[in-house]
Amino acid sequence: MTAAVLGGLPARHDVPLAAYTTLRVGGPARDLVEVTSTDELVAVVRALDGAGEPVLVLGGGSNLLVGDAGFDGTVVLVATRGVSQDVASCSGAVVTVAAGEPWDPFVALTLEQGWSGMEALSGIPGSIGASPVQNVGAYGAEVGQLVTTVRTLDRTTGKVRTLFAVECGFGYRTSVFKAQPGRYVVLDVTFQLRLGSLSAPVRYAELARVLGVEVGARVPAADVRDAVLALRSAKGMVLDDADPDTWSAGSFFTNPVLEPAAVAALPDQAPRYPQPDGRVKTSAAWLIEHAGFGRGWGDGAARVSTKHTLALTNRGSATAADVLALARQVRSGVQQTFGVALEPEPVLVGCEL
Repeated sequence: MTAAVLGGLPARHDVPLAAYTTLRVGGPARDLVEVTSTDELVAVVRALDGAGEPVLVLGGGSNLLVGDAGFDGTVVLVATRGVSQDVASCSGAVVTVAAGEPWDPFVALTLEQGWSGMEALSGIPGSIGASPVQNVGAYGAEVGQLVTTVRTLDRTTGKVRTLFAVECGFGYRTSVFKAQPGRYVVLDVTFQLRLGSLSAPVRYAELARVLGVEVGARVPAADVRDAVLALRSAKGMVLDDADPDTWSAGSFFTNPVLEPAAVAALPDQAPRYPQPDGRVKTSAAWLIEHAGFGRGWGDGAARVSTKHTLALTNRGSATAADVLALARQVRSGVQQTFGVALEPEPVLVGCEL
């Protein structure tokens, strides 16, 4: 693709993608172009699609594992910015945020403005645009509970399309955007938040214990943010350049949601969380640890985090192949021990598990 086709935007060539992911692994992109406005994002993706060019849309890189061979196409780095708000006493704060805005600074902004609902989602790395794709969640809160609309570029038609929350197919770490990979490019997300300094009801038992309240209580939202940041930091889930335990994709596996028969085969002490559809969620971290993969397990450049068994980390010199080999060992061990097949949470590009 020429710069003219890309609207005059400069493209860089053979750009190592390790620098753009929180795992710090991944080979080069053949071409990389950075977009700073929604109009640029739409125009560039349309042009690339029209030319039949392979495209990887990249935000914060926090939920991504790129293979060592890299990406033989054009990476579109989304650096769009913008937060607009419509605040009223009856409807609360309706806030539209550009896809390229970093997630956690936006969460901090909501508390500064006196809007509640985001506080339990503090400390999550990545960008706004990725949040509805995975239906990002933590400590009893999920993005899908707060989204009103997601404005997208539908690459099957080339048209900009706004999806209401009910059309987004939000579920546990999933959405219509994840179920149809590559179809939608998120342009911006609109959230509806409550006005006030009190948090949403605290839904997660561990968080409630730290706050010294009962599940369902509401406390100052700032206290929830502080508690969540402390909990995440203790688990290596807040990015820190000096701490290899944070050089990960966060939780590498999703918590399995099992049919009752499969749950019955688990040990009695395995966690069980009944779901509305009759299935039961269990803890991937518990399965991993009790299959023999404790904190710090491994002796190579990729190892299980010393702080949290659900995070697979780059100790400084790992390749994507090292991370994948570790993931395969963990998944195979859990399968052999408990008969449960773990599913990866990160998006895999140019590699397979």
